[in-house]
Amino acid sequence: MKNILVLNGPNLNRLGSREPDVYGSASYADLASSLSELAADLAVSVELKQTNDEAELIGWLHQAVDSKIDVILNPAAFTHYSYALRDACAMVTTAGLKLVEVHISNPHSREEFRHKSVISAVATGVIAGFGLDSYRLALRQLAH
Repeated sequence: MKNILVLNGPNLNRLGSREPDVYGSASYADLASSLSELAADLAVSVELKQTNDEAELIGWLHQAVDSKIDVILNPAAFTHYSYALRDACAMVTTAGLKLVEVHISNPHSREEFRHKSVISAVATGVIAGFGLDSYRLALRQLAH
């Protein structure tokens, strides 16, 4: 069975209560449940993790490389300025693995500082603006 790692950056543990007009009313637990159900339907396994700590997120990407596991990543605010995270993402893709950058909202329809992603250039693909469906679309892609 194929394993897929779903990594989430800062503040995503606050889904459902943080800016529901931007991120929706579904909670992080709802996201986890939805991805687990879809993974079962797709005959893959998912491991969902969230951290507010950049170093921990980078460590998980290193583990993905060492374990040869594809990644779905919502880097959250780290998207716009974390070159350390970008370099860890590049390790994933240069190892021949896939990394899909996801965003719940469409960063290009928001404040200008959100328009630039330092991650996108090293990601296999980017899915944004579809709410939690961004994750489900990424999972479907990596499952095939």
